[in-house]
Amino acid sequence: MDDSSALRGKNAIITGATRGIGLAIARGFLARGATVTLCGRRTAGVEQALTELADYQDHVGGRCAHVAKQEDLRELVKQAESQFGPVNLLVNNAGTNPFYGPLVEAEEWAWDKTMDVNLKGPYLLSRMVARQMTSGASASIINMGSVAGLTAMPMSGLYSVSKAGLIMLTKALARELGGQGIRVNCICPGVIKTRFSEALWKDQAAADTSAAQKALGRIGVPDEVVAAAVYFASDASSFTTGAVLQVDGGMVL
Repeated sequence: MDDSSALRGKNAIITGATRGIGLAIARGFLARGATVTLCGRRTAGVEQALTELADYQDHVGGRCAHVAKQEDLRELVKQAESQFGPVNLLVNNAGTNPFYGPLVEAEEWAWDKTMDVNLKGPYLLSRMVARQMTSGASASIINMGSVAGLTAMPMSGLYSVSKAGLIMLTKALARELGGQGIRVNCICPGVIKTRFSEALWKDQAAADTSAAQKALGRIGVPDEVVAAAVYFASDASSFTTGAVLQVDGGMVL
């Protein structure tokens, strides 16, 4: 998986790529020969990410975009194509979890925001990109799910529902797009040491509790998710579609 040419010829869009798992995937793809257009919600975040990826400046671009807004996505795809050519790799990584509490206490705004980012956005962008993707083993869509989509997480019901929907979106698209040579797969991380999940690991007591819930007895790091993304992005997974890969240290066992 460390082959520097494993993703040569791949032109990727990665959403939610200004920090955490998304930024790590962008770096991992670039290191293996891909071109990457990353996006985030804030211009400052995009600019900071591009600065961090300066070693690959001729192979990476970025754009501020809201994944639930079609016009933003059209401009994102347009930039990726004009800068690097046809897009044949998409990572739907952008995610949000704005509400922590019982489902029955969640307000409508929380449902709308969660579904817009976690489910509607991947649907819109996948549909947009799939219509013009180059067919063959190099065409791949990767959705970033969560173990929360496999089991109902306490106090995170909205998030769990959105990620369960994303898993089914993966399977439905995989079935429909297989005839075009487009593979669609899903990665379901557990607790990974990023800012998004820091409430579960930032202090030692929380980290110990989280680690104890996993068969491997520890929290994951972003590069362990990158390895899974590289597999699904590369031709090593040319006969794999509709798969849901847990990268969770045995959390849901």
